[in-house]
Amino acid sequence: MAAVEEGLEPQLAAAEDAAKDAADTVDAWPAAPPLLAGNRLSLDLYPGGCQRLLHLCAQQTPQLLEVEFLQLSGHEDPQLLEATLARVPWSLPHLRSLVLKGGQRRDALGACLRGSLTTLPAILSGLARLAHLDLSFNSLETLPACVPRMRGLGALLLSHNHLSELPEALGALPTLTFLAVTHNRLQALPTALGALSTLQRLDLSENLLDSVPPEIGGLSSLAELSLASNRLQSLPDSLAGLRSLRLLVLHSNLLASVPAGLARLPLLTRLDLRDNQLRDVPPELLDAPFVRLQGNPLGKALPDSHSPPGTPMVPEMPRLFLTSDLDSFPVTPQGCSVTLACGVRLQFPAGATTTSVTIRYRQWQPEPRLVPLGPHDSLLSGVLELQPHGVAFQQEVGLWLLFVPPRSRRCREVVVRTLSDDSWSDLETHLEEEAPKRLWAHCQVPHFSWFLVVSRPVSNACLVPPEGTLLFSSGHPGVKVTFPPGATEEPRHVRMQVVRMAARELQALLQEPEAAVSPLLCLSQSGPSSFLQPITVQLPLPPGITGLSLDRSRLHLLYRAPPAATWDDITAQVALELTHLYARFQVTHFSWYWLWYTTKACVGHLAGKAWRRLRLHHVNLIALQRRRDPEQILLQCLPRSKVDATLRRLLERYRGPEPSDTVEMFEGERFFAAFERGIDVDADRPDCVEGRVCFVFYSHLKNVKEVYVTTTLDRQAQAVRGQVSFYRGAVPGEVPEEVPAARHRKGVDALWMATLPIKLPKLPRSEGLGHRANLSLAPLNLGDADTGFLTQSNLLSVAGRLGPDWPTVALHLGVSYQELQRIRHEFRDDLDGQIRHMLFSWAERQAGQPGAVGLLMQALEQSDRRDVAEEVRAVLELGRHKYQDGIRRTSLAPGGLAPTGPSASKSPEPVQA
Repeated sequence: MAAVEEGLEPQLAAAEDAAKDAADTVDAWPAAPPLLAGNRLSLDLYPGGCQRLLHLCAQQTPQLLEVEFLQLSGHEDPQLLEATLARVPWSLPHLRSLVLKGGQRRDALGACLRGSLTTLPAILSGLARLAHLDLSFNSLETLPACVPRMRGLGALLLSHNHLSELPEALGALPTLTFLAVTHNRLQALPTALGALSTLQRLDLSENLLDSVPPEIGGLSSLAELSLASNRLQSLPDSLAGLRSLRLLVLHSNLLASVPAGLARLPLLTRLDLRDNQLRDVPPELLDAPFVRLQGNPLGKALPDSHSPPGTPMVPEMPRLFLTSDLDSFPVTPQGCSVTLACGVRLQFPAGATTTSVTIRYRQWQPEPRLVPLGPHDSLLSGVLELQPHGVAFQQEVGLWLLFVPPRSRRCREVVVRTLSDDSWSDLETHLEEEAPKRLWAHCQVPHFSWFLVVSRPVSNACLVPPEGTLLFSSGHPGVKVTFPPGATEEPRHVRMQVVRMAARELQALLQEPEAAVSPLLCLSQSGPSSFLQPITVQLPLPPGITGLSLDRSRLHLLYRAPPAATWDDITAQVALELTHLYARFQVTHFSWYWLWYTTKACVGHLAGKAWRRLRLHHVNLIALQRRRDPEQILLQCLPRSKVDATLRRLLERYRGPEPSDTVEMFEGERFFAAFERGIDVDADRPDCVEGRVCFVFYSHLKNVKEVYVTTTLDRQAQAVRGQVSFYRGAVPGEVPEEVPAARHRKGVDALWMATLPIKLPKLPRSEGLGHRANLSLAPLNLGDADTGFLTQSNLLSVAGRLGPDWPTVALHLGVSYQELQRIRHEFRDDLDGQIRHMLFSWAERQAGQPGAVGLLMQALEQSDRRDVAEEVRAVLELGRHKYQDGIRRTSLAPGGLAPTGPSASKSPEPVQA
């Protein structure tokens, strides 16, 4: 024991030195937030968490004796973290849970970063009551020696580290019930693992295990076992002895057989054997309802081994399963089958490459330059980049991409879109359904670039020879195009897409019960723009209309040629041939065609609105705030139809605006966000530029951006209210006038701004603050559009210049003598407090009153403080210039805009469109 204490002396000395430094640092911090909450001490989200803990230990805070749960970040300095942990057994003797996770920080791509923790001080083995230890998302290469000596451990979490092995001493933990070692580099398991008779849950997925020791059958209490995404080729028969097992997960391995005894486990409710090499399984497992066997070559015979003499043996294609910390893999001429951590599957046939090639992959978030969507396309997946770009394979490589099922599959198809020769094209795609909500898009690719899955209207294509042909839509059999002989001299490719619009949506948009339209037909081609002979197009009549009963004066044929945004009525220019169900006409140019039946006269304008309705996806933006972390504001974009349900569901978790405070916008819209009224943006993010955050939203994906906001105002006295304003540039010209947002137009250049309120609630009162808490006031802008505005920081600067002259200024401002005496008494030892309290109390009463700034400057001049009055005038003028510069910098105003007077500090009033 003496030797142990002697070995710990350097650690304790370092901890004492660190505690002294921490005490000096923490004392300099302004109003540190309360850290202790009952028996919990959470320091993983605070900067300098180790210094704060050492400061508490140095003060010998009595509440530390009651702490049972401690959280520290793994991103602290390793030496400081080790010195801090060395103090824990003495300062927190009743500790039951210790969390030392990394992952709180992210890289430029949004991936979680591992913590710097590589070891633990040996003295931690003295935590006699410790039952829960979480070391996930760190840089451990070996298990610290003190962990197996923590005899009271019930849960041990080691996921997302660099462990290549586990020590035999781990089997000496008598009370361990949960062990998680996922996403590591384990190649073998210790035989002593079978001695953990109390273990109930064991998760070893995402490792490099080739085999499992037979001793694992000794885990008599084990109820859940996961060995997914390893390299297992066989299983020990001792698994059949796990009589308490309920869940066994073995998917994504190389298993060629499984023990038949697994079917006789009495409590087993799920056996996951997906994506293995099983060609045959025991009959009792094949018929069991709890077994999952998808992705196995069941029933397929092994390659014939009776080959002619001298025929070389062809080895079986190897399979690779990449973990999340790997972004590349080798491919040899032998070929391989690869499953990426993001769920993508690749199959390289033998001979696809002539030499060994290292393939790299990367998952991108949807961005406009990487998402080439057509007018009626929708995105169903992220963007996958495979490198090296442009390298041609000797044989096509199979690619499987997971995607989100589209809301509607009627007359639509799912395709994989890729970039080739600086242009995007769609690949021939086959869908594979593994489960009702697990769909794969499968295609063959000759080389690598970017890939994504999109849903588009059904497309039909054909090659038109000089002899003529017939093209019809597979989604709408009534839509046909007939090419007569001689229509073209050279064969050309023709493509057809058909878009259907629901009659109910059309009637709701136009407010016309009798309006109806045919499917929208898009025809495109390669080669010359016109044909030598007229082409016959057949469209079905609008729903509810027949050729025998329709009124020809109400039937219109509309034509639209991109890039024009208007529709032309060509009814009088073509000869419409009507049958009972169809309308036929002849054209020589290809573009968009639409058949309308309406009572309105201006069908071109109506068609434009309906066209925009087909392309427009209304989404809403809501601002939500976490209760447990008030300084964290969460902005979420979602379809308008889901706003109310989402707010009701999140009401118990967030403090956010009412549904009336949501902002409506349009899919794909880009805008800037800026925080105002005393709230600053924490712009330590790659997408923050000059205090603004740029968002790009897609309504059919889950879009959540977390923006961390702070304030320089002391929130000990009352809540801080503010707002977040979204400057969204000029209103797009194609926005229908009926859309409510179009009513916010402000002239020809149409600056469009929407605002959401946010609130930073009052913080709990801390001890030792004295009168400082009484100085806090809500952020305000003093003044009006005519005289200009003064912010809270401007008023603080004025207060700092008044000095002993403040009573004279106060009397000229209209402050009563009795109030002056009260302020002097309440802040009798604090001159700055007297000045600030007087000035801000007066400013709060004047908020919203015209002429307040002029009254302040007049009082300063009457008190012989013309120097301060001139400073106020300079601040007002500088504010006007900054406002105009900010407008120009964000491209929210014409380049020639210049400040024209005091009113320039305020945006022009909205003008009804």
